Amino acid sequence: MSDFVVSLIRTNVPIAVGAFSSWLVSLGLVVPEGAEVPLTIAITAFAAAGYYAAARWLENRWPAFGYLLGSKAAPTYEAKH
Repeated sequence: MSDFVVSLIRTNVPIAVGAFSSWLVSLGLVVPEGAEVPLTIAITAFAAAGYYAAARWLENRWPAFGYLLGSKAAPTYEAKH
């Protein structure tokens, strides 16, 4: 699999997990009128960032946890001159 595809997978899996998490939270959350959108955006962002940080921490300690990001392989980048 190309590095480009791996990078897309490892970027979008945490976004999908964050969106799914915010959807789950929104099922049981009652908020004031007009606060739904900002709250959903905030929950999605924090859930995605938290998931990514936790998955990367686990992957650094135990490489098998790289699958939490959708691919155990990490992309490699070459320096351009």
